[in-house]
Amino acid sequence: MWFRLIRRALTRRRGGRLLIAAATGLGACVATAMLSVVLDVGDKVNAELTAYGANIVVRPKTVATVGGLYDTSAWETAVGAWLAEDEVAGIKNIFWGFNIVSLAPFLETAVVARDAAGGELTATLTGTWFQHQLETAPDTTAVGVVALKSWWRVEGGWTTDQDQDQVMAGAGLAERAGWAVGDNITLQGAGGGRSLRLVGLITSGEAADDQFWAPLAVAQALAGRPGQVDRVEVAALTTPENDLARRAARDPSSLTVTEWETWYCTAYASSIAYQIEEVMPGAVAKPVRQITAVQGEILTKTESLMLLVTGLALLASALAIANLVTASVMERSAEIGLLKALGASSRAIAGLLLAELLVVGLAGGAVGYGLGLGCAQLVGRSVFAAWITPRPAVVALVGLGVAAVVVVGSLPALRLLLRLRPADVLHGR
Repeated sequence: MWFRLIRRALTRRRGGRLLIAAATGLGACVATAMLSVVLDVGDKVNAELTAYGANIVVRPKTVATVGGLYDTSAWETAVGAWLAEDEVAGIKNIFWGFNIVSLAPFLETAVVARDAAGGELTATLTGTWFQHQLETAPDTTAVGVVALKSWWRVEGGWTTDQDQDQVMAGAGLAERAGWAVGDNITLQGAGGGRSLRLVGLITSGEAADDQFWAPLAVAQALAGRPGQVDRVEVAALTTPENDLARRAARDPSSLTVTEWETWYCTAYASSIAYQIEEVMPGAVAKPVRQITAVQGEILTKTESLMLLVTGLALLASALAIANLVTASVMERSAEIGLLKALGASSRAIAGLLLAELLVVGLAGGAVGYGLGLGCAQLVGRSVFAAWITPRPAVVALVGLGVAAVVVVGSLPALRLLLRLRPADVLHGR
């Protein structure tokens, strides 16, 4: 009897039912799109932000400890004041190695060159990896400044890590010295001299514009420091820091066992830095707080905005359903009054109405969910140039949202239904 009444109610007044389904479907569509993006936006936003530089810097422990108090330039080659190049690859083997988007070691040394007029010029030469092929299980990863400093503009071309007779220069340095792409430049360092061909000019808007840039092996040879680097810059996908991450950054030993496991197994910048120190015992890894803070703030604001849009869309659906259901109850007042006169309780009639609305709402929600997945992909491709991964949790959240919208939207109509008196309705009052 119950199911027969619901079936008959659904087949009558189809226009009103379609409007309710459309209102529910629209809310479900927006909710699905926004929730899908919210649950997948963290990695997408972090990937976008890592294109603007490293968020973790690794330095020798002695320099990091004393460098803030004293000038360490005079003893930078002292024992322990450098990192071993062969330890750098271990960074990709930490627990969160797959979150390491790129990295590059750096070695700076003073060199002397002659400008186009024959005058002597002293400048800094920085050696690094440009597009280094790092062997990591199960494949090979390309890392280096080409990916780490993607905003740099290069006139000419990049040198490669295999070219031992090429060098790049900052655009400002080249302009002062009168050099152009293709010139041969002789550089003299503490470890000897070498003639190199200028293959590219770098414009970065920072200190790199006044330096030479060469493959790491060339810088090590000119500095007389084989196998050594001064620092390593790391770009990693991280989770915004919370109170647990900040406490761990100050003192990991202050955490309980459960807190420590949670922190260690979460991609906080501080936990990634801690794991880097585990594979490089003589190093101190520090997150760049300005970058990590901005990443967390942007991600939080983006998620908040999308959740607000989701809430507003569901609220609009609830208001539309409230108007439509109230109109339907007024239209069916004679039918409802007759049911009451025949002995049906207000609770039974309210249950029948809610069952009808839930069936219509879930049908509209299913269609809205499918459309929402398509909208989420459009957002992902247009904003992040990547596909949004469908999440099973979205199905449950949208289903609960649709049910809540239907129930909330039907409350005014249920209140009207409970106040209907059979005698008034049947006598046309």
